[in-house]
Amino acid sequence: MATPKNRHPAHEALRERWTRTLLAVRRPEEDLPAGTPSPYAYADDLLARWAEPHRRYHTTDHLIAVLDRVGLLSAHCSGPEEVATVSLAAWFHDAVYLPERSTNEERSARLAERALPEAGVSPAPAAEVARLVRLTAGHDPAPGDTGGEVLCDADLAVLAGSPREYAAYAAAVRAEYGFVPDDAFRAGRAEVLRRLLDLPALFRTHYGREHWERTARRNLETELELLSAGESGAADGRADGRADGGEARDAGGGKDSA
Repeated sequence: MATPKNRHPAHEALRERWTRTLLAVRRPEEDLPAGTPSPYAYADDLLARWAEPHRRYHTTDHLIAVLDRVGLLSAHCSGPEEVATVSLAAWFHDAVYLPERSTNEERSARLAERALPEAGVSPAPAAEVARLVRLTAGHDPAPGDTGGEVLCDADLAVLAGSPREYAAYAAAVRAEYGFVPDDAFRAGRAEVLRRLLDLPALFRTHYGREHWERTARRNLETELELLSAGESGAADGRADGRADGGEARDAGGGKDSA
């Protein structure tokens, strides 16, 4: 559990935010079995996970950013129920995170599959949350998958930050992979950046395409140039004016780092 020492300043607000979202999706109070745990118990468990000391990028700040972007993109969803489902998926999407593992999304999805029915969520929305979490392994939702498009765009939007924001993002990803030697990190990271750049579109929502696509591609290209030159990427702050954003896939392990 997150202790007073390592609690995020937004800890209490996030507990309330989680509770509102869960209550919007779970079954009515009168239909819940006796002994259904309080929503706050799940909030505390999830916030403790997001506050784990080995995290550098996949932190509570990342959770807040993704939740905020889901709200920004909510008009792309089919309605309030889908917005709430996508928000729950944002809470779970990196709840299990170990940088040396390539199974984080799958393990996070399984956590959702266990926790949400226990919390009073019906099987269909619980399964949908888990499906959305699994999508973040590749950030490639099918056309028309509005919930998947919103979650993946929200997760990748860090790629479209300012040069300073992108540099901080890249440095945090490198710190999470501190156990990987520089040469191996550069090679793995470059492969991930090329995969992203090869996608026909990084973003699937109208807002993402209009506001994030061009800047994100510029940032990825700039970091790739730095890596090819044998540098550690934009982490040293040299992402110049061509670099304007930052969310890419985890380098060392080759998994997606949204």
